[in-house]
Amino acid sequence: MGQNESIDTLIIGAGLTGLTTAAWLCRAGKSHLQILEAEQHIGGQIRTQKTGKFTYETGPNTGTISTPEVAELFEMLNLEPEIASPNAAHRLIWKGNRFRLIPSSLRGGIITPLFSFTDKLRLLGEPFRRKGNNPNETIGDMVVRRLGRTFLRNAVDPFLGGIYAGDPFKLVTRHTLPKLYQLEQNHGSFIRGAIAKAKEPKTERDRKATKHVFSTQGGLGTLVDSLVNAVGREKIQTGCPVQSIEWMGDFFLVTYRNFNGQMCTVRTQNVVTTVPAFCLTTMLPQADENDLRPIRELKYAPVVEVAIGFDSIPPYRYAAFGGLVPSAEKRDILGILFTSDCFTNRAPRGGALYTVFMGGTRRPELVSFPDNKLKAIALSELKTMLGIPREIKPDCCAISHHPNAIAQYYADSDERIAAIAHLQTQFPGLYIGGSIHQGIGMAHRITQATNIANQIINQ
Repeated sequence: MGQNESIDTLIIGAGLTGLTTAAWLCRAGKSHLQILEAEQHIGGQIRTQKTGKFTYETGPNTGTISTPEVAELFEMLNLEPEIASPNAAHRLIWKGNRFRLIPSSLRGGIITPLFSFTDKLRLLGEPFRRKGNNPNETIGDMVVRRLGRTFLRNAVDPFLGGIYAGDPFKLVTRHTLPKLYQLEQNHGSFIRGAIAKAKEPKTERDRKATKHVFSTQGGLGTLVDSLVNAVGREKIQTGCPVQSIEWMGDFFLVTYRNFNGQMCTVRTQNVVTTVPAFCLTTMLPQADENDLRPIRELKYAPVVEVAIGFDSIPPYRYAAFGGLVPSAEKRDILGILFTSDCFTNRAPRGGALYTVFMGGTRRPELVSFPDNKLKAIALSELKTMLGIPREIKPDCCAISHHPNAIAQYYADSDERIAAIAHLQTQFPGLYIGGSIHQGIGMAHRITQATNIANQIINQ
């Protein structure tokens, strides 16, 4: 792509959102497009690495087939997702001095020490409690109101720490967990809503959303490779940071620096941005400050990810998806993913691979700790929690720092969403994607990208 070349669609960012958008456009014959990626790496946050016999991720580890669009993307790519083993149905919570299984049955719910007797009784009254009327109610406030403090402490708080690395008393339910919010608003209760949703007739397409946890054989990098093949590597330029997006009245003029450091421009009818908020606001010189400010102020939680592998390890007490740690336990980690328990060929036979997560809004300072200190913390916590003998040394240890890992949807989310809508109206053909809005998970990214592609195809 050279100086003043004209194309139909320019996509900024070669992560999951950008690649998925491009793949669907190419599938529909809208292939006069280009992707500009500021980094040399294709795949955004997704990075699969191999060290010896270990295969690990330094970004997202799993996704969930929670929408039909996820299943349809795999179908389009002719790629089979690797569904997590049955162990993934078991989720653990650290309490006191050991991991406890999150109950999945009535008996388990009655005998579990995770929740107080009072809150277990309160659960019986949940269907009859008045629904909330604060649209910006936080998840913490909603859970305490409907279920009780021990449900927040030992279930919801660690869940949010593991998924969003965030604070339940700052994350707004309507934006962070919109399906949970709608259960109460539409049915008056989580329990009544869940029962009603289970009874709703499902179309063949609805049934594609199996809720299965997935990766791909060989790691999520395989998904990225398949998307690149669907788009065409020649359509992706790396090492090309975008400087500005200017609306010229009936087309966009995008200025970027190419891999040789030269300034280039491209004319395009559509621009799809998938970059973080702090990057987007520097690209729109014509935008009003009232629109840029709520986007610029979006907070991100920092995360440190430590992959730890052992060639050989004694049997331990747990076989599960992983274990999460409530903030009230005052430990140094957010949780542990039991990677090799869930997916094949991630560790040698007789060995194991774990991924330890640290930081978040609980301990943001950890992201700037030196690697030797982070390794010591992660190993100490891992061995303490899983009962691994202290003398066993890891055969693989990889540390990844993510200062701006996960967008946090606070009470200012409505203002940001309105600003995004206004920008897209003001500049027809601008599509703002990425985790700035509409969710932070892989399924959110795939669904959002599919919808953007369909808008461009049908315009």
